[in-house]
Formats: sequence, structure tokens, C-alpha cells
Amino acid sequence: MSVSTVSKVLNGRADVAEGTRSRVEELLDRHAYPRTRRRGSDPAGLIDIVFDELDSPWAVEIIRGAEEVAHASGVGTVVSAIHARSEPADEPARQWLDNLERRRSEGVILVLDELTPDQQARLSALEVPYVVIDPRGEPDPEVPSIGAANWAGGLAATQHLIDLGHRRIAIISGPSGMLCSRARLDGYRGALESAGLPADPALVRYGDFHHESGYVQAGLLLELPDPPTAVFAGSDQQAYGACEAARERGLRIPQDLSIVGFDDLSVSRWFSPPLTTVRQPLAEMGSLAARTLFRLARGETLETRRVELATELVLRESTAPPARRDTP
Repeated sequence: MSVSTVSKVLNGRADVAEGTRSRVEELLDRHAYPRTRRRGSDPAGLIDIVFDELDSPWAVEIIRGAEEVAHASGVGTVVSAIHARSEPADEPARQWLDNLERRRSEGVILVLDELTPDQQARLSALEVPYVVIDPRGEPDPEVPSIGAANWAGGLAATQHLIDLGHRRIAIISGPSGMLCSRARLDGYRGALESAGLPADPALVRYGDFHHESGYVQAGLLLELPDPPTAVFAGSDQQAYGACEAARERGLRIPQDLSIVGFDDLSVSRWFSPPLTTVRQPLAEMGSLAARTLFRLARGETLETRRVELATELVLRESTAPPARRDTP
């Protein structure tokens, strides 16, 4: 067949006989020919959502938001985890990119600790648009990214505890290398400074956003000679772990220890006691990422490539004034 005929089939042109089209499609599929996207076309039928791991309800909220937008547009979603902690670390990522090429996805929402230059180059070569949610480091100004107002959230959580009368306020942050962790920690420090309170290095701990690290770090904090009367956890899951560490030591929440989380996962309102937390708009981040992806697929120009959505302090029952008044 002529190059022009094959080109017409690849580009969805109507002026090709049905028998010829079927034959070309059969050969393309048989030889796994990588088809590039057509800019400005309608959605191709699928978008990908890729995580390092699928071991957190945090991921479910992002998926929910993206899937709602995709469903409304008649587009399906493919959810993958590249298992960044597996060995060799690059093999799952390579397999995912190979699968992405075969299924001709409309675009990709990436929720990864790191997008390597090789991965970025391959996505660009495939002409697949992508959006990054909550990048680990400073977002690449050329890559569309979506995050939350982490500094403001850290400030609000700490200010709430200060307003209740707490003076020994600890923080269990996330990984020190992550942008969102550093922003929440900076907000915590900013609130202490504004209140004229010292930032005690012994009250600053780092976890990994999961239950276990909250449990371990809270246990260490509560064993200090002068333990905190309040803990700001960098995630709801770390707050759950901190609550368990407190209970094992016979402490009541919030009478003996106040705890604030960050995320507002759906289970937090049903936790015992219901968790005071900073609402991170995870579902909205997912839905905005999907809408941004469709705009890129249509060839539209984005007004800005970095968007941060507002956070909000949600008051429940895990915080209260301290049983004793600490002095600075």
C-alpha cells in the first residue's frame, strides 16, 4: 500500500475504503506500530494515572477526582504503580512506558517522587501530554504541575494549637527532601515565630507519611524529659500512628495530648476521636489534573503551568487546651 494510504488510516481520515482500513489496522496491531497522538483531536479513550505505590488512601482520593472528570468526558482511566522501591528500580517504570506506548493513552497524570530526565524525554518523544501532582522538588517550570498550599496549611495547624494555649508543640514532618514536607515545616516554624515561641529542634521529627513513622516518632517525642502537649503530623496517617503511640502510654486524646493531621482523608472524620486536620483538596487536585490534561490534548495554551489549591483547617475532636499551661 502507498505511504499516503497508511498515513490516512493513522490520522483517522475518512477517504479510505473500509476493507483497506481494516487491513492496515490489522498490520499495525500485528507489528505493534507506535502511533503518535493527533493534536487537537477528541479524547482517545484512555488516560493514565501513575503512582510510585498504591498503598495509601491518599492515592484513592486523587484517582476519584480524576476518574469523575474522565468519566464525564467518556474517557477511561488506567491506574498503575511503578513500585519505585522495587529492584531494579527502573524496570517497572520502563514496563509502564512500554505499555503506555502500546495503548496510545490520551495523556498521563503522574504522582511520582521523581520524574527522571529519561522518562520525561520518552514521554515527549511519544507526544503524550502529562501533568505532575505534588512534585517532590521544585516543579520544572516547563511541566504542568498541581499542588496544595502546604505552607498555609502548616501555619494554620500550628496557629490553632497555639490559640488553644499549647507551647510545647511538636511536628512529625514527611520526608525532608519533599517540597510539600518542607513547606508544611516552614509554616509550622512561621507560626511559632509569629507567636514569639522558640522552635525546639528536639520537637522536629521526620517520617514518611505512613502510620508506622507517626507511631515511632510520636513514641520518641513522648519519651522526652519535657514532652510536647500537642503534635502536628504531616499527614493523617502519621496522626493515626501518633494517636496509637499516645494510647499505649495511657494518654488521652485530646485531654493529655492534642493531635492535628494533614490531608483530611475520608476515614479521619470517623476516627476516635474524630481527627482535627488540614484539608488537602486531593480529589480536586485529581480532577484539575484531568481537566488540564484534556486542555493539553486539545492543543490549548495554559495560562500558568503551576497551580496550588487552597488548604483548610477542619476542626474536630482531637485538639483541646492543654491540661497544664506551658511557658515558652
